[in-house]
Amino acid sequence: MLLATVLLWALNLSVTRYILTHGLQPLSYATVRYGLAGLIFVGLTLVAERTLRIERRHLPLLAVAAVTLWLNQLSFVFALDLTTASTIGLLLGAIPIFAALLGLALGTERPARRFWLAAAISCAGVALVAAGAGGEVSGSLTGIFLGLATGATWAAYSVIIAPLMRTYSPLRISAVVVPAAWVGIAVSGLSQTEDQDWSVGWKVWALLLFATLGPLVVTNVLWFRSIHRIGPAKATLAVNLQPFVAAVLAVVLLNEPLALLQILGGALIAVGILIVRRRAPAPQAA
Repeated sequence: MLLATVLLWALNLSVTRYILTHGLQPLSYATVRYGLAGLIFVGLTLVAERTLRIERRHLPLLAVAAVTLWLNQLSFVFALDLTTASTIGLLLGAIPIFAALLGLALGTERPARRFWLAAAISCAGVALVAAGAGGEVSGSLTGIFLGLATGATWAAYSVIIAPLMRTYSPLRISAVVVPAAWVGIAVSGLSQTEDQDWSVGWKVWALLLFATLGPLVVTNVLWFRSIHRIGPAKATLAVNLQPFVAAVLAVVLLNEPLALLQILGGALIAVGILIVRRRAPAPQAA
């Protein structure tokens, strides 16, 4: 589930960058994408569970999650509008550190030394990927700041949602949180949406549909099932694979070069993930 999520997210960076450089403005894109995703999540949840009911005591936490997701999407689209997809992909390697720190602050995670060792090795791998990218790692300071904000807000969203996974399915959580976040996105992007020229060609619309169904709808379910199984800190560690996966996809799809340092960095990232992986304890007889 984590590998499928990483692959789709890696594709999403390049897809979103293409969309933003071929006609759609950042908030117009986010408004349409999250509006469509919200409808899909609501429909799927009603078909699968026949209810969107949320207990009153969980509403404040879901509201915080929606605000965090709104901030995450604002950071994401403007970061990709200001700098390259490869730069943002590399910056998202900081997500495990943000998740672990937030988990410690909230008391939901207690990372052992093994985790910090794995995180350090993975971060070293990300650094090698960045060094191998050389001049391709570029962008304004604002774009870099927004890239870090994207990682921090996604880590916060993952940590906030984790306790709710004991009560609700990923579908029901998304059916509530995504439409709520869409309201904030739509209000924030009202001026851009009104001024948007929607004659952007079928390729942009096809990629927008992919960016909605794959990296948003499918990965949302896979990601939170993973969090439920192994916890947010360990799950987010796998996101460090994303820079290397994005580089490989760039070689295959865009004919971009892949340096030796990037290959070594990807190997270190994989080593970090293997170190943190633990077998689940065998269930005991009742």
